[in-house]
Amino acid sequence: MNLSVSSFDDLSARIAAVRDEHRERFPGGADGRQPVHTVYVPADRFSRSTPADFGAEALRLLNTHTPGAGSFGAAFGLDPELAGPVRERVAAKLAREPIEDVRIDFEDGYGVRPDDEEDAHIAQVVEAVAAAYQVKGLPHYWGVRVKSFADGGHDRAMRTLDGFLTALRDRLGRLPGGFTITFPKVVAADHVALFVEYLDRLETALGLPSGILRFEVQVETTEAIFTPDGRIGLPGIAAAAGGRLTAAHFGVFDYTAALGLPPEEQRLDHPACDFARHVMQVAFAGTGVRLSDGSSNVIPRNDGPDEVNATWQAHAAQVGHSLRHGFYQGWDLHPAHLPSRYAAVYAFHLTGADEVIGRVRAWHEQAATGGVLDEPATIRALTDRLRRAVDCGALDESVLPAP
Repeated sequence: MNLSVSSFDDLSARIAAVRDEHRERFPGGADGRQPVHTVYVPADRFSRSTPADFGAEALRLLNTHTPGAGSFGAAFGLDPELAGPVRERVAAKLAREPIEDVRIDFEDGYGVRPDDEEDAHIAQVVEAVAAAYQVKGLPHYWGVRVKSFADGGHDRAMRTLDGFLTALRDRLGRLPGGFTITFPKVVAADHVALFVEYLDRLETALGLPSGILRFEVQVETTEAIFTPDGRIGLPGIAAAAGGRLTAAHFGVFDYTAALGLPPEEQRLDHPACDFARHVMQVAFAGTGVRLSDGSSNVIPRNDGPDEVNATWQAHAAQVGHSLRHGFYQGWDLHPAHLPSRYAAVYAFHLTGADEVIGRVRAWHEQAATGGVLDEPATIRALTDRLRRAVDCGALDESVLPAP
């Protein structure tokens, strides 16, 4: 074949260099299982049995208020054919693994307390974590939320994390797997860089492997979305994390309050929150940083059916809103949130599941189905959906395509 350009080797090398740099910055999705929620429990209320206690109370509410498929379907607006399978899976999940990720909270859910009181609660939490770990009672993921560097709580945050990890090392001799730190109210990448510097020092002092202390940031300030000079702030925050960033969690109430929304409009499904979440999606797509939505603040005032069902309907609707927008994780704050969390998640995954399975299998068998000729990117998205469904217990492992 005759070519007009004698050599393009130099261009090929430069193209490959650009490709390699892009792959380093955008390695793809995160490895491993993503939890469907993070349950926040104030530090002074956390005990070795907290995960099991949440599950037992959630299962009691489920059986009391939706004892059968009919009442369950009515509570969550599910088709009769779907209500039975979803309820069965929700009940099994609440009995087996009610909490996938727990965060022991020393920030807003805990409040500001005298140093000696918070120190005492650190010791109490260490004993609870150690006891739960020894009987395999810790959730798959777990961790602590410390106070923010943005509002004067930095000294207390560092003291709490140091005290907790030092005492846990002395108690267990190791750091149990699945540990994550939540770093709230980020307003500047510089704070993230300083937190990373502190974690470096802490690992050295504790004799921990470098980089083992990983964290998630909470995107709950306007400054995290746009910096004062008009740039999107999230890429700088990720860069400042130095490879330690696991996730970005959206903070509904601080963010909507910062925008000046009235209290009755400070809700997860407000359009202003959709904007922030979409910025998060674009900023973190392909980086391996997972995304989580925030919480619903609606909880039942008592065990009455009207209160419980109103909570379930509001919470399930907001979980569904998150799922439709591509946020597959959120916060839960109360045992009553667990039935509605899993009902919404399982219904989302089971609706149309047979079609999804068929399309993925047809693509692997190189056969069109249902008038759809899927692109590889679509098949990856459909396979990811099946993987999430399997991970949370909505579907069995057998639905996944062979490696």
